[in-house]
Amino acid sequence: MDMIEILTDLIDEDTDQPRYQFDEEALQELMKSIEEIGLLSPIKVRTMDNGRYKIIYGNRRYKACKTLGRRTIPCIVSTVTNELDIYLEQIAENLTREGFSPIEEADAFNKLLNDPKFTSSTKYLSSKLGKPEAYIKNKIELLKFGQAVKKLIVGGTEIKKDRLTEEQLLPIKDLPVEHRDPLAMIIARDEMPVSDVKKISRLFKDKDISSGTKDKLLYKSGRDLLETWSVYEQNRAERAKPAAPKVSASKEKKPAQAAAAANAAVVAVAPPAQESVPTLQGTLKQLLASLTAHSPLSAEIIHTYEAIQSTDRESFHHEVDLLIENLQKQLAEWSQIKELARSSFQSQAAAAKE
Repeated sequence: MDMIEILTDLIDEDTDQPRYQFDEEALQELMKSIEEIGLLSPIKVRTMDNGRYKIIYGNRRYKACKTLGRRTIPCIVSTVTNELDIYLEQIAENLTREGFSPIEEADAFNKLLNDPKFTSSTKYLSSKLGKPEAYIKNKIELLKFGQAVKKLIVGGTEIKKDRLTEEQLLPIKDLPVEHRDPLAMIIARDEMPVSDVKKISRLFKDKDISSGTKDKLLYKSGRDLLETWSVYEQNRAERAKPAAPKVSASKEKKPAQAAAAANAAVVAVAPPAQESVPTLQGTLKQLLASLTAHSPLSAEIIHTYEAIQSTDRESFHHEVDLLIENLQKQLAEWSQIKELARSSFQSQAAAAKE
């Protein structure tokens, strides 16, 4: 392999390369560095039949030099022609550099395993890239999530608001999509640590809890979900205590009864009130317990509406309309109750003074 200066206009980017996300701020910093001290590392290219060159790695350095108007770029010219070897080299190079996202890795591994052009095995990739097979499999699991979730996935293990790490997502990867993706957005919004995610994951994987109850849990905050898990575990432990010595003396609960008890334990986060007839105060407390504290959505989460599939948009608008309609009805009803109560209290106070 030789290193030579090649005209920028003779070089083409590889649109099939593993890395396709480029941070604009990082690109600007690279351009500034090249302007001040020059390009420290050459890019690597391969020769094409038409006399041109295609980049193997160094797309970001190429972009920076081209934007700066550099006439030539120092290049290492490779004679490798095998597509699998080239793609593996591109992955290996990007794994050593910052900014190669977990989703880019996942897409690259998935392509090597399933594209007819490559058809590799996890074991082969592990040996060629020096990564454990579990590392490769876990990355591919990230592809189960929808686009809105994928946009929030970042490398590393630091928990950040409106960001998701691989460790945060792996505990919920096997949940049904209708629970998995909304739960992932709650985890990102509320900056939930992995230990808490694992607890909530067990709640959603519990077969004794109905799908409908799990749907309702998705309206809670991360903190409320954790509290629900804690109360549910306590209730289950309490139910198990007297059951142990009575197994031989009495029949076990039927599966339907056990499931109903489990669902009731999840919904009833707080112990039931002692009063037998519902009261306005009791209803108010129950409503407040079911509502989460308002947490403004970030601009990033709001803009994930752009990723909603065209087939899902009608359903999305319908659900938003239902939410707004219900909130407006609740607001109107409780505003009226507030005014009635205020008038009553004022009349009572006036009568007491007479």
